[in-house]
Amino acid sequence: MSLSQAQVLAQGNNADEATEKLVTDITQDKILHGILAILVASGSIYIIQAIANWMSERVPRRLRLIIKQSIPFWKALILVMSGFYLANLFLKLSESNLVAVTGTVAVALGFAFKDYVSSIIAGLIALFEAPYHVGDRVRIDDHYGEVVGYGLRAIQIQTPDDNLITIPHNKTWTEPISNANSGKLEAQVATNFYFSHDVDVEKVMQILYQAAYSSRFTQLKLPIVVVMEEKIWGTQFKLRSYPIDARDEFIYKTDLIRRAKAAFVYEKLSYPSLLPPGMMEDGENQE
Repeated sequence: MSLSQAQVLAQGNNADEATEKLVTDITQDKILHGILAILVASGSIYIIQAIANWMSERVPRRLRLIIKQSIPFWKALILVMSGFYLANLFLKLSESNLVAVTGTVAVALGFAFKDYVSSIIAGLIALFEAPYHVGDRVRIDDHYGEVVGYGLRAIQIQTPDDNLITIPHNKTWTEPISNANSGKLEAQVATNFYFSHDVDVEKVMQILYQAAYSSRFTQLKLPIVVVMEEKIWGTQFKLRSYPIDARDEFIYKTDLIRRAKAAFVYEKLSYPSLLPPGMMEDGENQE
């Protein structure tokens, strides 16, 4: 036997010995316990999600978001406990073995699942930094909607068009995140109105304030403000106010516009005769 062959055999024996030191004896009972642990963890996550969603719709508004925001914590706790149980079941977790396993897993995952691991790490960090919670209304990239799901790898956003969009947590590394309510029940709604330069400004502002104060959706404890800006083609008025529940954002905006337009028609207030080309859908000029 040559020297190189002897070295290969020695390395193979060392690897087998290391595996024997690291992995416990695999028995049928251990396999059944492992499968049972996975099933219990999956069932627990499903039950917690279902109970939290059921409770959140039956408690006072202020408690709804608190209940939903606790879901990611319980999911993470269940996954960590299950992971430790399975590792303890199949591995001999001595101090030296734990270091070896951690290093090996980190290297393997770093190469094989770089983006996936990045999303998981970003999700764990997001639990503490809290750039978004379940129930928040956020804009990430070109997507806007309510955070309805918070998983280990990604969040789910339900858009106003009722589309469900999955966004990986690692977007937080590179994309700005706009959060309209940051864990609170209310989110400011900005409603734009446009008039010609010769409009009665005081009359318009009076109507907009009255529309906000008379709407049943308005949170009267928060400020209601009307601001205006001069454009080349006319005057833009922006009504800034808060609905009682952020989920009513678009219903609230529609109610404000309906009330204001009825008063504008009655007062015969003039709109701009012509809007310039390149107007966005929400009526503002593209920059």
